[in-house]
Amino acid sequence: MNVKPFVKWVGGKRQLLAKITPLIPEAFTRYIEPFTGGGAVFFSLSKRLQDGQIPAWLNDINPELVNAYQIVRDRPDALLADLHTHIHSKDYFLSIRSLDRQVGGLSSLTPVQRASRFIYLNRTAFNGLYRVNAKGQFNVPFGQYKNPAIADADTIYSCSKALQKVKISCSSFDKLLPQTNEGDFIYLDPPYIPLNKTSYFTSYSQTGFGHTEQQKLADLVRDMDKRGVRFLASNAYVPELNNLYSGFTIIEVQATRAINANKDGRHAISEALITNIL
Repeated sequence: MNVKPFVKWVGGKRQLLAKITPLIPEAFTRYIEPFTGGGAVFFSLSKRLQDGQIPAWLNDINPELVNAYQIVRDRPDALLADLHTHIHSKDYFLSIRSLDRQVGGLSSLTPVQRASRFIYLNRTAFNGLYRVNAKGQFNVPFGQYKNPAIADADTIYSCSKALQKVKISCSSFDKLLPQTNEGDFIYLDPPYIPLNKTSYFTSYSQTGFGHTEQQKLADLVRDMDKRGVRFLASNAYVPELNNLYSGFTIIEVQATRAINANKDGRHAISEALITNIL
């Protein structure tokens, strides 16, 4: 049975696991995700990794997310105790959200309290979206949920078990990818190339992820390929991919992706899986 991620994540890969799993090699010596996000692919593989004693390395550039992963792994009991203290109301949500706007607001929290805040906001904010402004302040509005699962003990404990012995880091992809070796399998789920000018979502971090970063990533992927590192990458199915990843296998798949309050506005779009395995 697959482990369910402990956070909701825009662009998460749970709905595409049936397409992704067959592309994962039968054997590899280490599993690495430079853009972990919700970690759906990792959690789907966690039992296989543990049974095979295959080391795993999860990384993300978002320090609050990385801290949450570390606390889920190391202190699930303390985390759940703190999650139970939260209140589901708009006023309370806004007060918790505003901590990163106050001098010393986040720094006054313990790592457990920071992870608890992160998960609370993830579970109660609009669509599970993570977005920050130019100052790095979380600015997603309150979500209209009747009974959100803020302290989901089953999920926290199953994720904690899956994360045991997993290396968790907070670094940029261009520092991590040169550390990969032949025998590793890398799953890459970066911020996507925009479908159009109005769909560019670069607010996951303060620095954004534009064309320069996409080109740098593609260059590093080519370097890995030359060194015998196997990879699978996700991205938007757009013409630019043919230039960035020419020579690799590009597979079109369908996924429902829309940050839209109206369910009628959510529809299937084309995404791409790119690999050097086939």
